[in-house]
Amino acid sequence: MMPHGERGYRCVVINHAIRYGAEVAAAREAGSPVVALESTIISHGLPRPSNLTVARDIEATVRAAGAVPATIGMLGGEIVVGLSDEEIVHLAGSDDVVKLSVRDLAPAAAGRADGATTVAATSAIAVAAGIAVFATGGLGGVHRGAGTTFDESADLTALSRLPITVVCAGVKSILDVGATLERLETLGVSVVGYGTRRFPGFYLTDGGFDLDWSVDDPASAAAIVRAARAQAVHQGATIIANPLPVDEQLDPDLHDRVLAEGLAGLERDHVTGKDVTPHLLSHFHAATEGRSLDVNVRIILRNADLAARIAAAL
Repeated sequence: MMPHGERGYRCVVINHAIRYGAEVAAAREAGSPVVALESTIISHGLPRPSNLTVARDIEATVRAAGAVPATIGMLGGEIVVGLSDEEIVHLAGSDDVVKLSVRDLAPAAAGRADGATTVAATSAIAVAAGIAVFATGGLGGVHRGAGTTFDESADLTALSRLPITVVCAGVKSILDVGATLERLETLGVSVVGYGTRRFPGFYLTDGGFDLDWSVDDPASAAAIVRAARAQAVHQGATIIANPLPVDEQLDPDLHDRVLAEGLAGLERDHVTGKDVTPHLLSHFHAATEGRSLDVNVRIILRNADLAARIAAAL
């Protein structure tokens, strides 16, 4: 975009409206259930070529459970809700995809960037698009040592003001889980266990903390969403925390050892800010010889299935 001035520069006006993929546009028109999906798991969360395979599997899982997948991302500065397979291939294979939180959306659009949306950005776009349910792996949260660094994910404040239901396996276990739950409480975000009164720990079935509320089926989760809408008191999100079965979790002893090594590596290599999570997830993948990746995939596929069934129940 160039200023109009004495040198005769002209201002180029770009249409920044959300573009809908054909399948999502048809679902919106028909009132069919839709599930929002993030794109950072494609570009930054999983290694190639697994990222493309998993992205397709996630969408297939949503369809099999009775809903339409809406993978969200940015291409050439344009927000797209319902990326085509060709567009997903591009985000999965490009080295120039920017990780986009809410604050990055406008600058990235003006710069015509290709971008992958985080939980915060995906949630915000989904709400703007009228999508009520979002499936992800694990939320961001309060980082370890945040009392000194003030390092806290934008996911938390975004979810405090966005009326969306997020199905996840808790927060990533590399974070300060207890502090994250305290922040969610302060921000007024409802946290509901699915079949459990314990908060899941992403790779681990049990993150070590109790929950006040739980549901046992998609219809009961949908009832909570309807109650929140009818009350119209608070616009915050509802988190449906969906734990892995014990026999599918990462071995807890292995998890704790690898995490300790990864945290030491962050300090040694001076990794900070939004680079922390991808760095630690990459370390987990390498140090567990791919076992953490297998768990990560099981997490997102289970959450995609549950999110689709909740969307259908709504």
